[in-house]
Amino acid sequence: MESKKEFFLECYKLGIIKFGRFTLKSGIESPFYVDLRPLASDPKILKNLANYLLEMLPLDNFDLICGVPYAALPMATAMSLESYIPLIIKRKEAKNYGTKKLIEGIYQKGQNCLLVEDVITSGKSLIETIAEVEQEDLKVADIVVVLDREQGGKQLLESKGYRVHTLFNISEVCEILQENGELTDDEVKRIQDFLLGNHIQFEEENRLSYQEKFENAQHSVSKKLLETALAKESNLIASADVTTTQELLDLAEKVGPHVIALKTHIDIISDFEYEKTIVPLKALAAKHNFLLMEDRKFADIGNTQELQFTSGVFKITDWADFVTSQVIGGFESLDCFKNVGVVAIIGMSSKGTLTTNAYREEALKIASSHPNVIGGVSQNPLPAEMLLFTPGVNLADSGDGKGQQYNTPDHVFKMLHTDFIIVGRGIYKAENPEQAAATYKNAGWNAYLNSLEKKVTQS
Repeated sequence: MESKKEFFLECYKLGIIKFGRFTLKSGIESPFYVDLRPLASDPKILKNLANYLLEMLPLDNFDLICGVPYAALPMATAMSLESYIPLIIKRKEAKNYGTKKLIEGIYQKGQNCLLVEDVITSGKSLIETIAEVEQEDLKVADIVVVLDREQGGKQLLESKGYRVHTLFNISEVCEILQENGELTDDEVKRIQDFLLGNHIQFEEENRLSYQEKFENAQHSVSKKLLETALAKESNLIASADVTTTQELLDLAEKVGPHVIALKTHIDIISDFEYEKTIVPLKALAAKHNFLLMEDRKFADIGNTQELQFTSGVFKITDWADFVTSQVIGGFESLDCFKNVGVVAIIGMSSKGTLTTNAYREEALKIASSHPNVIGGVSQNPLPAEMLLFTPGVNLADSGDGKGQQYNTPDHVFKMLHTDFIIVGRGIYKAENPEQAAATYKNAGWNAYLNSLEKKVTQS
């Protein structure tokens, strides 16, 4: 291939950068405008571009390639053809017919996906794409970009833990064009002044501590959870997915000293009797100072949910401190949970979930405004006043040999801003559940303390 400089000049002939006065989508007037879509019309240039991008990357790290729609799609396709790494396609928005999928292609849970972008400015489109790709249980650690406008997007993504590889930046491009007589000194100066004045500003902020959240909490259950977390120096909730009363009580005794709550699925207990199951379970909760979370995931009209909550053999209202509930029934469907806290299901991580972006936005509106809701289960950060509960945390996923940390305590506290980790099989399937609970307790607390360090965020 020709040199990188020669390659750019070949690309430039296609009119990918124009200089003058251009009003951007943000309303800002820019002295240059970048449009890399013409590159897809020249097969030779597209092929060479794909190879330049691939040369920058550790290809063994990736199982999949995905382009950010739309300009990066042909680039990602060319990279897939050159590298033999499978391609998946992300839609701008899910179809409202057929499979209604947002991500198309063949992939498996846990695979590492390389994201391809044409131009990076604020990084906003990439942040959104990452969230949607990770919603499919895929992992994103690396992003490759053709041109960085040097307005802060790269730094924003890197502050969130992603590796961003850029082929060109606008300063480098201006230098090449100036040397080649395509730009005057005055034009270069105007571009430099624009970049200095329109760089996305960053400020440092602290994550709210449990003490700060406790002081701001409005619901008694939120206060109790945060108070317990501070007292026990733990943010661990153990999931008791066992099927007999004895297993449930044995697990509660072993993990009780280390957890702030025990999460139950009470309807899977095959020998359930209120006096033999719930009474001793409540005694263990009092003994070891933990709350009881019934993961019922209520999902019906308000009247039916009230009956499920207060009646029947389980009488959840008599013993659960907080419960999980879908919000598909609407705002009033949550009114029945008056004496407990509600953890709303905002988004699910299962493959093919119907909790699309549009659904999550509407669900969050309901959850954040209802007085019974203390927090949510979500794959994305929640408003500061809501507590975020993150399931699926497992230390066994601490490394995959490909440079990615995923669903460990460190990952969910840093990337999702979680408040409480929920651990299932990593504890109740362990040879020594008590020791496993202690290990997760320490890992979760250390991850929380690390997350209190100042982090860079966009202002």
